[in-house]
Amino acid sequence: MAPYRKLSLPLMFLAMLTAASAHADAGPRVTTAEGTVEGVIANGANQFLGIPYAEPPVGNLRWRPAVLHAPWKGVLKAIAYAPICAQGSLGPFSGPPNSNEDCLYLNVFTPINPPAREKLPVIFWIYGGGDSWGETPGYDGSKLAAQGNTVVVTVGYRLNVFGFFAHPAIDKEGHLAVNYGLTDQLAGLRWVQRNIGYFGGDKNNVTISGQSVGAEDVGMHMVSPLAKGLFHKAICMSACPSTVFGGTISTMAAAETKGITFSVAAGCGAGTDATTAKCLRSLPAAQVEALAGSGSSGIVMDGTMLPNQPLIALIQGQFNHVPLMNGNTRDEENFFLGLTEYNSSTVNADRTPPTAAQYLNFVNTFYVPPTYPAGTAARVLARYPLSAYPSPQLAWNAAAKNGDSFLCAGQQTDRVLASQIPVYAYEFDDRTAPSYFPQMPGFVPLAYHTADLQYVFPLWHGGPTGIEHPLNREQEMLSDELVAAWTNFAWTGNPNGHGSGSWPLYQGNAGSPAFLSEETPALSTLTNAQYSSRHMCNFWDALYPLP
Repeated sequence: MAPYRKLSLPLMFLAMLTAASAHADAGPRVTTAEGTVEGVIANGANQFLGIPYAEPPVGNLRWRPAVLHAPWKGVLKAIAYAPICAQGSLGPFSGPPNSNEDCLYLNVFTPINPPAREKLPVIFWIYGGGDSWGETPGYDGSKLAAQGNTVVVTVGYRLNVFGFFAHPAIDKEGHLAVNYGLTDQLAGLRWVQRNIGYFGGDKNNVTISGQSVGAEDVGMHMVSPLAKGLFHKAICMSACPSTVFGGTISTMAAAETKGITFSVAAGCGAGTDATTAKCLRSLPAAQVEALAGSGSSGIVMDGTMLPNQPLIALIQGQFNHVPLMNGNTRDEENFFLGLTEYNSSTVNADRTPPTAAQYLNFVNTFYVPPTYPAGTAARVLARYPLSAYPSPQLAWNAAAKNGDSFLCAGQQTDRVLASQIPVYAYEFDDRTAPSYFPQMPGFVPLAYHTADLQYVFPLWHGGPTGIEHPLNREQEMLSDELVAAWTNFAWTGNPNGHGSGSWPLYQGNAGSPAFLSEETPALSTLTNAQYSSRHMCNFWDALYPLP
């Protein structure tokens, strides 16, 4: 599957790059609506790193929607990633832990030698991490830019209690409230509309993309009336809204109750007046981050940005209708089991894999009333007996909420959407994918959640303690295929480019090819029937029916 390439780029962009070459010691320069930025050339692309797209959300701007950044004078050196947003630690996935609020920056990657005259499609990337962890460093968009002739934008956004917080004293101030991290992403998309043409990008051809909760956020923008017209295609890696993940979000009432609990714990009391709001905004950032676990609302159905439950909105057709690429990794839960083992001891040598007793205890305590019908645990164990797997970890990987049930819920979403928009479904199947976890006793990562990121963003390895691994030859070939598919999709709305190819358009019938299987040594396809059999979807669809 070769990358589909347009043949042109705006002459003004070529003039900018020509002007940049006049500066012997300078990198590429672009003048945006807010000022001039100077980037670097690295990894085969122009990189403009750490561009501020909004004012720092500190002081009175804490817990307010992102505010347009003021213009600057002179040349802004955009040669290094900006500080990441406040977060705790999630093992090798993210970090380092910090309480930094000044983090609303984005990065732009463009081809060094683009074809002339016509504007390039834009890929707008939202990182994952549960809306509580994650950062843009490590998501190097150079390969997508260079091999696919696209402009790639990666955006930092507020996390945890800084990004998702409801409190009556703040919510009644008259501004868009609660989902501040989503307002950051919207501000980034508006920055694209205002500025991406200066980088050679087409503001009328934007593909919004994300992984894990970043994919959930993509789904939120798909159903948000505030995002209408800001993007034209969507890519969900491991979590578009479904019956298992992102389909039902918190209500304002529940979120505000949690916010009051946070306020009391922080010493600002249980009031709902302006004095309480002022106290909350005056709290030291380190104190807010320390209490983050008790205060973050997560994404909330606020009535404005998100007027309905996301899955209901998708079912009822109340969403921004754009072509969608949607899929998962085959062994999603292994990521979470890896984190559990990684954190099982502060001493590496003491890390231990899940035991049979722990697996049985998990099933017998998780699948219980009132969340699940009586007898569900026994039925799960009958479907996923320990005797059918080489280790308890692999049984757990299949039986957990992020296991087969998660994958089958994604198939349900594909069926719902395929009658309304073009859907291209996939499963990432390379079970030899490198792991950025350290070696741990008995841990078998397979095609774990996040494993596919390194195929699109070369050498991605989580946070600073993750271990970087180059891909082998066959994996590099798969990486080339996926980058071509992404960029073809960004160009045309079809991962095959113009016309037919190896990636089938999703259809709901049982026997037709429906999923692209992303595996080595060659791509293949799965029918709905094959996918359902692999993941026991008849069983899980009955347990997690569509609303």
